[in-house]
Amino acid sequence: MNVKTILTSLMIIVLPFQAKPQGFAGMGADAEGYALPEPTTRFTFPHDHGPHRDFRIEWWYVTAVLTSASGELFGAQWTLFRNAIRPTGQDSDQIWLGHAAVSTPQGHFHAERIARGGIGQADVIATPFRAFIDEWEMTGPDPNNVVLTAQGTDFAYELSLDASLPFVLQGANGYSQKSASGMASYYFSQPFYRAAGTITLPTGPVSVTGQAWMDREWSSQPLSATQTGWDWFSLHLDGGEKFMGFRLRDTEQDDYVVGTWISAEGSPDPLQPGELTLAPTNWARIEERDIPIGWKVELEDYGLSVNVDAVYPQSWMPTIVPYWEGPVTVEGTHSGVGYLEMTGYE
Repeated sequence: MNVKTILTSLMIIVLPFQAKPQGFAGMGADAEGYALPEPTTRFTFPHDHGPHRDFRIEWWYVTAVLTSASGELFGAQWTLFRNAIRPTGQDSDQIWLGHAAVSTPQGHFHAERIARGGIGQADVIATPFRAFIDEWEMTGPDPNNVVLTAQGTDFAYELSLDASLPFVLQGANGYSQKSASGMASYYFSQPFYRAAGTITLPTGPVSVTGQAWMDREWSSQPLSATQTGWDWFSLHLDGGEKFMGFRLRDTEQDDYVVGTWISAEGSPDPLQPGELTLAPTNWARIEERDIPIGWKVELEDYGLSVNVDAVYPQSWMPTIVPYWEGPVTVEGTHSGVGYLEMTGYE
């Protein structure tokens, strides 16, 4: 796939989003010709581990919070995005993006890959499971038991991820509403991975263990035109519970704040608007942007009142669409670790 063709395709995706308000990264743009989520749809596995090319955007998104034998904390990210440039459902009309990163005491390392569909450079196969772009892979008999690999110019990692509990359906049986006006996505997660492997840095290899989380999501118009970005939390609490919450920032309406409380046994309780509070408490100047690196997270029904703080504030991803992504610590009524993604800060 030549570079000119890839860049032309990316311009087709990105440039219309700059012409008028269409939500963060164009995710609020009109979805004419594409499929849209329906609240009555139920997932079918293993089929739904694979791509849904009749929808415009989709991702396989893994984050891991890891520690070394000496107690140092590391974060790892592996993400594969599929973006349709036309509503044909054809492999040749798909652009794939890969993001990989590690957040470390020595710094934040990242890499990005771009591929065109239909030529074997990137794809996802549902069974046996394989998601890949170039030599980066997430592969195994099924998504509950995979090996994750990626490398950049100054880092690499290989992590084994294993989960004994089933996937968690977010929202209403996997139908996840994203705005008061009804924008939505299909969304499920695997928050119960145990992770082990090796991160390789300029200083050498480091053996690590920890916890990981995968989000699977697809839609064609997940945001409204006035939603400019999000703050997305995935937390591993020391009691075994998991928490997912997000704030979608809006220029014309109240921010949309919802999430899911997940019991240690894997039972989800979807949270409704008004139940969850996500409020910035501390800001830092990063890449000429003011970014909230400290948060207060409160959920009264579960007695949750915690401070969530970035471990490495400089975890900036200078990718085609830039954003902040890194590990966090949790302290307060509950303790734990997790990951935070923040987009749309200009």
